[in-house]
Amino acid sequence: MSCPYRTLPLPRLVTNPSPRRRPALTLSPDHAGMRIGLVTDTYTPQVNGVSTIVQRIVDVLGESRHDVAIIAPRYPEGGDNRAAHELRIPSVPFPPYPAIRLSLPSFGAVARFLDGFRPDLVHVHTEGPLGLAGRRYALRRGLPLVTSFHTDFPRYARHYGAPALAPLVWRWLAWFHGPAGLTFTPGDAIRDELQRHGFNAARVWGRGVDPRHFHPARREAGWRRWLAGGDDSTIVLHVGRLAPEKNVETLIAAWKLARERLGQRATFVVAGEGPLAARLVAELPFVRQLGFLPRATLASVYASCDLCVLPSHTETCGLVALEAMASGLPVIAADAGGLRESVRHDETGLLVPPHDAPAFAAGIEALVLDPTRRFALAAAAREWALQRDSAREDAQLLTQYADLVRRGGERVTACAA
Repeated sequence: MSCPYRTLPLPRLVTNPSPRRRPALTLSPDHAGMRIGLVTDTYTPQVNGVSTIVQRIVDVLGESRHDVAIIAPRYPEGGDNRAAHELRIPSVPFPPYPAIRLSLPSFGAVARFLDGFRPDLVHVHTEGPLGLAGRRYALRRGLPLVTSFHTDFPRYARHYGAPALAPLVWRWLAWFHGPAGLTFTPGDAIRDELQRHGFNAARVWGRGVDPRHFHPARREAGWRRWLAGGDDSTIVLHVGRLAPEKNVETLIAAWKLARERLGQRATFVVAGEGPLAARLVAELPFVRQLGFLPRATLASVYASCDLCVLPSHTETCGLVALEAMASGLPVIAADAGGLRESVRHDETGLLVPPHDAPAFAAGIEALVLDPTRRFALAAAAREWALQRDSAREDAQLLTQYADLVRRGGERVTACAA
């Protein structure tokens, strides 16, 4: 099935489900007037964990009256430019995965742009070509450098059948992140692994969710009718990139089994795209495939479904799980990585061995057939997500930025990129 949301009229979206707004951040004099440069190899309009985090930081800095400059790829479809200072570098498709686009490092253009902005600190979010340019700029100008570790590349190397490359990947990452005053990563387990490999500046940040945006009040009868025909069918959702490292093979096998057992009692929906999208649609013709969705639309889809299934075992955080839980959905997730930290077994959802398709199918069947249990897990999931309110992390981020700016980047070395 092709992506139906592109051809069928979408239902009306709820844009203001709650009168609650993001809490205002309390500023101290030390926080006032920072100038932060953000560099990333992926940004809006692309939808992924990195672009979500970068946009969140842009919003936080703007709301807190700081100046922010963005360096990111330019995409054919354009982007929602919210920063007054933004440099977009032309990009080209990455051949193995055309949906990913990469820019050349453009060292000169990056340096000229940032010289004009005069940042107090540079935060590099990705280890790609633009990340290299941002890293080199900070080191050569003697500025505090913050990096982020979003993607578990050593695990990806093992997953794609090249385990011998993992030590080389670790050496590259150690070189890249070594000069940083802080390296943010969104999970305890990945932080601990980074520290075991000598990343002493690794700190947990970036695992918060906005429970005002992702909210059960966004549930829409129109979406439910459009996806499943009404409230008689339990809507099972998967959100994410449809790629091998996301364990899509297990998702396909599990949903086949669940469909055989449940028939029309469950409707299966995927929000995402990737190199395995065509295969998923071919093997699961009963699935409603929505493609990538804007965040506002995605929030309504979450709230209009009944449970979320996430088999990936390479997540550093599992932000999708937190978004689903904040929307009032229990999550059936792989018992691995960041998902293990976000989902509490039999309290906010179910944890399943990552490659055990029958166990995923059994979990789906159990929650579809027992709505009382499903509702209890959903309520607990929402309460757990409230404890991960991103507003608390946002205040912490400003404090950590300010501390590095005050210290003048004492960890920044004189090494050249």
